[in-house]
Parts: sequence; C-alpha cells; structure tokens
Amino acid sequence: MTATMTPATMTVRRPFDNGFHGDVEVATPHDVRVAAATAGVAQAEWADTPVRERAAVFKRLASLILRDRDRILDSIQDESGKARLNAFEEVMDAARGVRVFANTAASALAEQRRPGAIPVLTRTVERHVPVGVVGMISPWNYPFNLPATDSAQALLAGNAVVLKPDSQTPFTALLLADLLAEAGLPAGLFQVVPGPGAQLGPTLVDSCDYLMFTGSTAVGRELAQACARRLIGFSAELGGKNAALVLADADLAAAASGLARGCFAGAGQVCVSIERIYVANEVYGAFLTQFAARTRALRLQVGHDWDADLGSLVSAKQLQQVTRHVDDARAQGAGVLIGGRPRPDIGPFCYEPTILTGVTESMQVCREETFGPVVSVYGVDSEAEAIARANDSSYGLNASVWSRRRGEEVARRLRAGTVNINESYAAAFGSHAAPMGGMGESGQGRRHGASGLLKYTESQTIARQRLARIAPPDGVSNRAFAEVLSRGIAAMNRVL
Repeated sequence: MTATMTPATMTVRRPFDNGFHGDVEVATPHDVRVAAATAGVAQAEWADTPVRERAAVFKRLASLILRDRDRILDSIQDESGKARLNAFEEVMDAARGVRVFANTAASALAEQRRPGAIPVLTRTVERHVPVGVVGMISPWNYPFNLPATDSAQALLAGNAVVLKPDSQTPFTALLLADLLAEAGLPAGLFQVVPGPGAQLGPTLVDSCDYLMFTGSTAVGRELAQACARRLIGFSAELGGKNAALVLADADLAAAASGLARGCFAGAGQVCVSIERIYVANEVYGAFLTQFAARTRALRLQVGHDWDADLGSLVSAKQLQQVTRHVDDARAQGAGVLIGGRPRPDIGPFCYEPTILTGVTESMQVCREETFGPVVSVYGVDSEAEAIARANDSSYGLNASVWSRRRGEEVARRLRAGTVNINESYAAAFGSHAAPMGGMGESGQGRRHGASGLLKYTESQTIARQRLARIAPPDGVSNRAFAEVLSRGIAAMNRVL
C-alpha cells in the first residue's frame, strides 16, 4: 500500500524509498458536498466574468508555474517517484498548455451567427453556457499536469472545479491550488478533496454537473454508468496498449532512440507510452540491436538529481503488476532481451527497463495494459500486417509510426485518438490546440483544443424572428400557407 489510512488523515510515502512524505487530512463525503456547494456559489459570479478576465488568471498561472518550476518538480517526484527529467516534461507541458488555452478561450467561446430558419427574417446565434461544477478525478502518474490543464479548460469555460486527486499525490494538487489562488482565481472556484476514490467518488458524482476522469477502463465504466443515471456529462481518458510501427524505410537510429524514450519515460507509467512495437522483418534485427543498445544505456535512478532517465514505479502494487506480466511471459517462453527484474538495490519499487520478444497471445502482457517499463517487440511481414496488428486491440489511445515516406498514409489507417509520426507521443500530446483522447476502451471525449474546452459547456441556440411569423398569416388558409412555404423551401434548397 502507498498510503496508511486513519479516521482523519492519510500518510503519503515517497516511492523513492517508501519513506514518510507527509500526512494530509482526508475529506469525507460531507466535505465533498460542502465543496461542491461552495464551488457552485462562486461559479455563478465567475460565469458572468468576461472571458478575457478569466484568461488573465491562467496567463499568470503559466508564469507562476515557470517561476516555481523546481518546487513543483520536487513535489511531483516525491509523490510519484518519476525521474526529474520526466517531471520536468510534465511541468513544461502544463505551463505551455495553460497559456495556449488562455490564448484561445475567447475565440472558442465566442457567440457564432448561424443561418436562421428563414433568411433575413430569422437571426440565430449559438452560444456556450458553462455546465456548472465540474468534478475531476486525477491519477498519480501526472499529478500536476493533468489537474492543471483540465482545470484550466473547465474554469476558462466559466465553471468551478472540485478535484479529487489520487491518494498517492494529494500534495501536488494542493500546490496547484496555492498557485491558482496566487494567480488571482476567486476563492471557492477550485476545491481539492483528498481521499480514497471508493469513499469520495460516488458523492462527487452526485454533487457535480460534469465529471472528468483519468484512470483505468474498469473504473471509467463504473463512473460512466453513475453519470448516465444522473444524465450528466462524462469524459474520460482510460487505458491503453499503445503500438508503434517501425516500417522498412524508417530511420532506425531515430526510431531506436525515440522509442527508448517513448517506452520507458516515467518508468512506462504514461497513458500514451508504447507497449507494443511492430517492426518490418527486413529491418527487425538491425532495429532490435540498436533499440537494445539504447535501452541498456538508460539510467535507472531515484532522487532529485537530473541524471536519471527513468525513476521508480509508484508503488508495490504497480511493481507486482509489472513483475507478474514479465514472469508470466518468461514462463511461457518469451525472450527477455533486456531487463526483466526488480531492482530493490536502487529503490523498493524500481524495475529495469525490459524488452520482450516471442510474446504470444496466451501471455498476459500481449493484450493487458502493463503500465510499466516493459515493451514487446514483434516482427511483421508487411505494412498491412503491422497496421492490422496495431489495430487489433480493444484500446485506441495513442500510436506511433516511424517512416521516412509512409508515415502520413499509415497514420490515417490506425485506430487511435492520437498518432505520432517519427515520435512516440510528445508531438501529439504537446499540440495543445488539437484534441487528445482515446477510441474504444481508451475513453470518450477529448482534452485539449476547442473540444476539450467546449465539452465543459452546453450549447444554447437563441433565435429571433422578425417581421413575419413561421405560421399561417391571418386570413391565409393552412393549405395556401403550406403551398407558399413549400415553394420557398424548394427555392432556398436550390440556393443554399
């Protein structure tokens, strides 16, 4: 376990050494209801605040994130166990994403003229109304970036937020709350309720007007059903078994380097990291040699220095999951090219970056999400086979294509919410003006882009009729009106 519960507090432990990090007060279901009510009161005034004033808060937040970079890095590392470079990527992504959202919110939320029922006589506009109080349940693997960017879009849209962070990472969420307050966000709009999801999740669903969840597919299904019963909106980024395709014309050195980062950053505990690699057989041996060399060179370390390429897994539970997948594959005949063992000499939850070959359908690692530093490499006879096998998954979150000439065409045939060409995941995830999310069992809805902002709103149509009603005028029979209107619609259809 990563946290020891008492009736009033929760002890958070550092994954680096399983040592004491801090005690945090645990919210009760009553606290969640109070937080949502408080947020709802504050939201009413915030919704009337001009978008440019809302955006100013998040422009200041972006600057504060950069100012407090090292403080945030320390918090992320102490709670998640990731390497400092990986935490840095998270913080920089948050600083950039928050600023992009602040810059684009006004145009995305602006009222839009739409064609009316009858030209000239009908004036129609579409506007976006905030949903109210947005509940958020965030994961431990991106404890700062996801709450910061998701909350930014919800708040920019005119909502309030009640955030339930993962029990392993409450202090990073509370640090975000401090920065938002310093940036000028009005009191009450952003509430943090630490505690176990099983205890607080149902009350949060019952108390909010929309729910954003990042986590496992199994829990996502339960939350989606709970939201459906209340007829409130729900968006989720869920599991993944992300595939990379290394085609025959790929730059093998670039692919080996990029995939070593894309498979093992964050110790593989990244929703969009690569767990399957399909390599054209004509370059399979050459790629595997270079990929293995790149993986061997990765530095597995714990602590706050900058030297590590990957750090610890987050908990004993996650270590058990990774160990179970690798041991099962090894027992059934898979080859362990690199890694394949825990490293308690480095840290209690550390596991070596691992490359598996000869993985078959009977092995757990073949289709189940590992969420650790483990990747399976497969040879394929053709581009078509690579595409088919990449798509042969219930998940569809992220994909990667390595090719000098065929990347665009192959990308369009992959069933994944984001596809990166000659990059593993950072290019698409870091394109904040474009949507990011999963297909299939990898979730529903999108974060980032206009889609990520507007999902926190309800569309409202306002239409004003002038001069003539859309009904038979006085003294005109229904039949005559129908004939005239039919001819008018036929004329409009030809023109429009």
